Formats: sequence, structure tokens, C-alpha cells
Amino acid sequence: MNTSSDEHALAVDACAARVVDADRVAAVCERMPAAADLADTADVFGLLSDPNRLRLLVALLEGELCVCDLAAVSGLSESAASHALRLLRAHRIVAVRRAGRMAYYRLEDPHVRMLLDLALAHTEHTEILHPERDGGE
Repeated sequence: MNTSSDEHALAVDACAARVVDADRVAAVCERMPAAADLADTADVFGLLSDPNRLRLLVALLEGELCVCDLAAVSGLSESAASHALRLLRAHRIVAVRRAGRMAYYRLEDPHVRMLLDLALAHTEHTEILHPERDGGE
């Protein structure tokens, strides 16, 4: 490996100044959430990154559904749907209401609905390139 060309590449990519807009940097740092809050938010996005869990959540946009119905609309077994819903409930994405032996799930709060609505709207209005897909989806 050529060390001088590597050093030159680093110099080209590096900022000439450590901070260009000190006031803006200070304002952003002041508004930056705590590390634990950022980790929790990343966990939420991680939960939404699974297509099966996302399918369950999209189904709940229509309102409360029992595990049986959620399994039917998602194409999951009742066991798999129940497992995914337990995980979502543990992270306060969904809430459960029990009626005898039946468990009915709903989105936890309007923030979850808003997040799903925004993500779906973004997907509908953005052409995302997926070279691994054959264009059939």
C-alpha cells in the first residue's frame, strides 16, 4: 500500500477547520438527545426493520386485532405472530388487551401510528434502488 497516497486521500477528505460554524455546532450539541435515548430510538427502528413485524404493525393501523387475525393477515403462524407481538409489546410499540383467553393488540400510541404513516408515505413517494431485486416487487 502506498502510504503517501493514503495520507493525501485523508488530507483531501479532512476538514480544514475543526469547527466551521461554532454557534450551530453548539446549538446541535445542546439539542442532542442523551446516548441512552438515542440507543432506545435505534432499537425502535431495529424493531421496524423486520418485514414480518412491520406487516403486523401495518395491520394494526386499521385498529385492534386479535392474535389469530394478525397471524392470518401477516401470513405468520399464531406462534410466530405472538412471539413478534411480545417483542413489540416489550418495547412499548404495541399494547395488549385480554378478554378471557383472547389477546387483542393495538398500536401503543399516536406516535407509533405517525412513525408508520411517515415511513410508508416516504416509501410510496421515493424510488428506492435495490439492485438485488429483479424488479418484480
